[in-house]
Amino acid sequence: MQPLVPEEGGAEFAPATVTRAFGEENRTRLLKKYFAEAGPVTAATAWEHVYRLLLWIDRTTALAHCYESDKCQPGRPWYARSLAFHAWVSTALGVTPATLGEHIDWLFREAVKDLAGQAFAGRSAAYLQQRQPYEDQHFPEPGEDPELVAIIKEMLGTHFQTNPTEAEYRTLASRIYAHVTQENKRKNLVGEGFEDVLGAVVRQLHPQGLDVRNRPMLHSVPGFHPPRGNDKIRKVDLVLIKEDLRTLVSAKWSVRADREEQFHSDFETYNALESKGISFDYSLITNEFDAARLKAACERRRQNALLFTHVVHINPAGVLAAYGDNSNESINAVRAHIASGRLKSLQGWLETVGAAS
Repeated sequence: MQPLVPEEGGAEFAPATVTRAFGEENRTRLLKKYFAEAGPVTAATAWEHVYRLLLWIDRTTALAHCYESDKCQPGRPWYARSLAFHAWVSTALGVTPATLGEHIDWLFREAVKDLAGQAFAGRSAAYLQQRQPYEDQHFPEPGEDPELVAIIKEMLGTHFQTNPTEAEYRTLASRIYAHVTQENKRKNLVGEGFEDVLGAVVRQLHPQGLDVRNRPMLHSVPGFHPPRGNDKIRKVDLVLIKEDLRTLVSAKWSVRADREEQFHSDFETYNALESKGISFDYSLITNEFDAARLKAACERRRQNALLFTHVVHINPAGVLAAYGDNSNESINAVRAHIASGRLKSLQGWLETVGAAS
């Protein structure tokens, strides 16, 4: 059983009380557990924690994910880049390429464990009562899959010193299904989970003196009006506040075309609802690897100024490793933006946050 994890204020709760394994409450619990065991976090090591928590292995390539899966298949240009990134991140984290998967994707793997545990915990008194009228008819139990069990027995049965029980086979089948079918949950986990991880990292570095908020309503941030009339209430991915300093962060693991369009509209809304008449920082934090998208983010403008105060990549060295010696307009521009500091590393941004706070 996983240990109880203290909440702020001293309360404790266990995984069984979490109603949604991939929901915000459980992500918060898991992140507290992770950072309680991870040791001190520094600006220099923050990117490692982000990757250990969220980076995953693409099952179709068996390599660390850095770009859309369909474009990373063997024979396509991004397969070579994925190999290069996999090699780089393995070395940077101090593990072998073969074992990298064991050292990353912590948040997803823990949430899947909780989900599997909840499935069995959910077989409560109500479950037993519902099945009671049929108890002498040997109805199949949830998670039973005779075909899958038959395959396992055929392939591995001769290697067993003792034959597993039917209950153990059911458990194995359920774990296999949880592993295979929950991949579609990753989109939500990487979306809000990225915001949560970044917020948790900043809190680790600045436990006092900096107000860090995940997904607050814009009008709850000091110096912003509520939406007008029937306008939609806006939320911000991540906000850092200290005195008159307000940093509004768009946290996007990747940057697609629809998100690029959203950046401008978000800024226009923030700007229109600003009530103090003073500037605010509007920054992008991403793990995007496409050079053209990174170039566009760095150069995107609003009237006569750059749109983003800071453009931050979790670790630009990974992008450079993926592209290697390749040369084209986009990656050459990205190299220039990294050299000039326009495209910052997470470490560089966190050091800026520290100086400002």
